[in-house]
Amino acid sequence: SKATVSVLYCTMNKATCTGCGKDAPTMQCPQCRELGLPPAYFCAQDCFKKSWGTHKKEHKKAPEASIPTMSAEQMLLFDFRGDLRPGKITPMRKVPKTIPRPDYADHPQGHSLSEQKDTSQKAVRIRGEDLVGLKKVCKLAREVLDIACAAVKPGITGDEIDKIVHDACVARESYPSPLNYFGFPKSVCTSINEIICHGIPDSRPLEEGDIVNIDVTLFHGGFHGDLNETVFVGKPSAESKKLVIAAYECLWEGINSVKPGAFYRNVGTTIDIRAKQDNLSVVKTYCGHGIHKLFHTAPNVPHYAKNKAVGVMETGHAFTIEPMINVGEYGDVLWPDNWTSSTTDGKRSAQFEETLYVVDDGVEVLTMRENPKPHFARQLDEWGVPYEIKVGPGGSDPRWQ
Repeated sequence: SKATVSVLYCTMNKATCTGCGKDAPTMQCPQCRELGLPPAYFCAQDCFKKSWGTHKKEHKKAPEASIPTMSAEQMLLFDFRGDLRPGKITPMRKVPKTIPRPDYADHPQGHSLSEQKDTSQKAVRIRGEDLVGLKKVCKLAREVLDIACAAVKPGITGDEIDKIVHDACVARESYPSPLNYFGFPKSVCTSINEIICHGIPDSRPLEEGDIVNIDVTLFHGGFHGDLNETVFVGKPSAESKKLVIAAYECLWEGINSVKPGAFYRNVGTTIDIRAKQDNLSVVKTYCGHGIHKLFHTAPNVPHYAKNKAVGVMETGHAFTIEPMINVGEYGDVLWPDNWTSSTTDGKRSAQFEETLYVVDDGVEVLTMRENPKPHFARQLDEWGVPYEIKVGPGGSDPRWQ
C-alpha cells in the first residue's frame, strides 16, 4: 500500500530523511525503488506518511537511464566494429498484472517453458478461433509499430522509443513480447546503423543521418504478432537510401515466394538474388520463424541461398520473413551484452519484417497496414527525395500512390 515501506539500514553516511532532513534514515520508499527512481529515505513511518502527499509526485517522473549494459572493462577491451557505443538504460518497465502475459514474463531467466517443450520441427496449422486471435494481435502490433516509427526524429533516445512502445502495448491490453524474453531488458528492439538486430534501447539520442530499425512484437489473447521496419533519422545518404530500399524489396521478394507447396528453403534464394543486384549481403545467423501461441517455433525460414531449411508450406502455416541486409560482409559479431548484433566491418545493416499466413492462393500479410506504403517512403516523400520501389505490395493499388 501507499503507506508501506521497506525497512533498510542505510549505510550511506551522507543520506538524510527526505521528509524532515534528519541524518541516518532507516526506511526507503518502495515505489521509488520499483520505478527505478533515485532513492528516497525516511527516518520513520510517521515521517513517511506525513510526506506522502508531496513525495508521491516524484513517482510521476521518468526514471533515470543509469544502468550500464556493459562493464567498464568490456567497454575498454571490446573490439567495436563501428562508431556506435552503448548508452545506459532504465529499469525494466512494469506491465499491469491484469494483462495476460507469456510464460517467460515472470521466469527469473526469462525462459519459455512452453517453447522448451516444443520439440517438433513441423509447423502447425492455424485455424478457426486461433486464426482470429492471431489476426487481432498482428493488427495491434502494426498499430504500435506505426506509432513508434512516427516518433523517430533526431534527438529522441532509444529509451524514449521504448516507453512509447511499452505504453502503446499496455493501452491495448497487450504484453510487449521482448520484455524479459531470455532476460531482454526492454519492450522493443532498436537497432541503429551497423547494428543488425536486437539492439537494446538506451540513452543515446538518435542523430541526423542515422538509420534505425524498430522491432515490435505484442502478446495478446494468447498469441504473438511480430514485425519491424527501418526508418531514416533525417535525410539519408545515398548509400543508406539504397540499402533501405533494397532491404524492403528483399522482404517482398521473399513474401512473393510464399504459397502452398513452396519449399521454405527457397525463400532465401529469392532474397539473395535481390540483395546481390545491389552488391549487398544477407545475414545468415538469424532467420524468420513460426509464430502463434509461441514467440519462436517451427518453421525456421533462412534468408540466404543454398540453406538447408526443411519443410513445405501448407495452408494455415504462420511465420515471419525478416531479412537482414548488410552493405558489406554478411557476418555478425555479438556485443558483450549478449544481445546486440553488429556487422563485422562496421558498415550499415537494414531489415524489414512481417508476419505471414499461407492461404490457398498464396499469402496473407497479417501485419500489413491499410495503406501499405512503408514509413521510409513517406519520409522521402515529405523531404522531396526521389526514389523508386520496384518490388512491394503497391503496384497499381491506389493506396500505394
